[in-house]
Amino acid sequence: MPDEKVITVVCTANICRSPMAAALLQHALKAEDEPLKSLKVVSAGVSAYSGEPASVNSVRALKSVGLDISDHRSQGLSPSLADRSFAIFGMTQSHLMMIDLQHEEHTPHVYLLRQFMPDGSGFEIPDPFGQDLAAYESTRDSMVEAIPSVVDWLKKNYPGTKDSA
Repeated sequence: MPDEKVITVVCTANICRSPMAAALLQHALKAEDEPLKSLKVVSAGVSAYSGEPASVNSVRALKSVGLDISDHRSQGLSPSLADRSFAIFGMTQSHLMMIDLQHEEHTPHVYLLRQFMPDGSGFEIPDPFGQDLAAYESTRDSMVEAIPSVVDWLKKNYPGTKDSA
């Protein structure tokens, strides 16, 4: 049974998108009522080396909105982490396919970060790796746009919330 206090955000190497998304989602959840306020948001990668820092431009893109991920260190999505996750949010369909291939028995709740947004908003978040700061800021803004729909989904689905069934 998953530890219902872990939400996991996944990208490829866990150095660009997922650390940014995890920090943004954690920040948004702090403004919510319990139990969402106490949820722990972590990030991982489907092809990550352990211990790598967040990319310089990821750190810069979040610093400009008041969030610090400079102490982030990458990790792979382990079976243990997948199993402890109430929900796993990937950036692209390829991430969801990799998660399914690697952790099929551990991943009943796998979604795209932008999946719950209105139709026509583009569900995937492309990798800014190797691009300029503007690309990272665009990626950040795409995540910021998705966070309210993820929070709304959690309000409806996370046990103990007012809206959960």
